[in-house]
Amino acid sequence: MSPADADTSAYAYAGHGGAGLFGAVVAVAALTVVLAYLAAATRLRRRGDAWPRHRDASFTAGGAALAHAFVGTLPGGPFTAHVGQHLAVAMAAPLLLVLGRPLTLVWRVVPPGPARRGLLTVARSRPAAWLLFPPLAALLDIGGLWLLHRTPLLAATHHRPLLGAAVHAHVLAAGLLFTFAVCRLDPVRHRWGLAWRGGTLLAAGWAHAVLAKSLYAAPPPGTGFTADDVHTAARLMYYGGDLVEVALATVLAAQWYAAAGRALRRRGSRAPGAAGQHAAGAPAGPRQTNRGLAHARGGRTVSRRA
Repeated sequence: MSPADADTSAYAYAGHGGAGLFGAVVAVAALTVVLAYLAAATRLRRRGDAWPRHRDASFTAGGAALAHAFVGTLPGGPFTAHVGQHLAVAMAAPLLLVLGRPLTLVWRVVPPGPARRGLLTVARSRPAAWLLFPPLAALLDIGGLWLLHRTPLLAATHHRPLLGAAVHAHVLAAGLLFTFAVCRLDPVRHRWGLAWRGGTLLAAGWAHAVLAKSLYAAPPPGTGFTADDVHTAARLMYYGGDLVEVALATVLAAQWYAAAGRALRRRGSRAPGAAGQHAAGAPAGPRQTNRGLAHARGGRTVSRRA
């Protein structure tokens, strides 16, 4: 790459999100959605329904992180700033947004009618179920990152704004899709089990770590980033990705713990009740009750005859 190209590459990411007009649009949209979310949550509470405030905080933080990643100042060199933007847009912000359970909030706020039925139809459709299939969501997410960083695609985005906007849109959408599929917090048509989601998370974390190590060894093709910048960015991708993946694993562990606790309580509530009935000599069913009455009556009849 020529020095001029390297300068263009540096300008694309140094000091700001590097997404141009598209980044500004996404930032405004993210903040608008956050305001709409808070208004819906306030409306829900005013009519007497419970909605945890920690969900408000999580969704607000996710929207703010997304806006800052596109238009805010990002630290480090150009490639380090790019990786920081990747971690915020594709991993951290989607996790915070999904933890806010926006789909559940929409369904609780929207009154019965065509709009609600349309949302339910889309959410419970077969295409939505397959898009939320964890391995497919991981392929779209991690596969896209490999394609971006291990081919000349990243270098091409520096000279083609529309291509860069399309890449940013894919990274955001794929990150949201993967996080939604793994966390499975909002109700959808088909809920994939913990084994599918946990196994997919492990595989995706491994693929993300391998990508970071490959970038430490060699920068993206066609770019002119310095060795120090590339090494710092690779370390940020490796350890930053681990932090978000640990947070996702914590969500899965909490779901497993809650499900195991509910199953244990169900088994416990059934066993003592049955044991108590037998210990107290209570009839176990109508047939035994009828037999008991028949024996009692037979006994009285025999005594009278005697």
